[in-house]
Amino acid sequence: MTWSLLARDSRSGELGVAIATRFFAVGALCPRVEGGVGALSSQALVNAMLGIRGMERLRAGEAPQAILDALIAGDAGRDTRQFHILGADGAVAQHTGADCVPWCGSVRAENVSVAGNMLAGPDVVGDTLAAFLAAPHLPMALRLLHAMEAGEAAGGDARGKQAAALLVASKDPYPDLDIRVDDHPDPLAELRRLHAVAQERFVPFRSFLAGTDHPGVFDRAVIATATEARAKR
Repeated sequence: MTWSLLARDSRSGELGVAIATRFFAVGALCPRVEGGVGALSSQALVNAMLGIRGMERLRAGEAPQAILDALIAGDAGRDTRQFHILGADGAVAQHTGADCVPWCGSVRAENVSVAGNMLAGPDVVGDTLAAFLAAPHLPMALRLLHAMEAGEAAGGDARGKQAAALLVASKDPYPDLDIRVDDHPDPLAELRRLHAVAQERFVPFRSFLAGTDHPGVFDRAVIATATEARAKR
């Protein structure tokens, strides 16, 4: 019912996840990302606990493949699950259960993982990966969007469109950007619109928030000046 893209910028260490599906509010259940830790998506007949426990183990320093092996071995529904993990070092682990609905499968490259199920065909994940690799000049969020649009053009979810989500994280436990479309006739187009809206005020505001290595900026005048300047561009 879903395909997703996990990616890491080899220069900055920035991590991102994008996902699209014919299923309501996919961003609430499947994708997770944490700066300096990793990214993952649990999908197909989703087990959200795989995502929660996977992130816990990534924080503890375990390797993606070891995490996936342990969690899948302990999941009675493993044959109905699809689960992939990208570590902060770029390591990838992927699982597609034998009972996932065709077309289902995954592809990978250095610092990138794409996985999907109930898709129009293998070109969905293949074109998603190829488009991501062909656009290193784009910022992470736009690169993810560009890649997912290529997967949609290849047929996307075999049942149609409904929801999408995009998350990007750099240093902090919470994302730099987390935008979601829960129910829309063209969710990737709406996600692109929301990304543009975020640039106006949210992105500059987010840059002033507290993080793991700094207390943030709490001078309202400084924040307002920077935000207004960005909004006028």
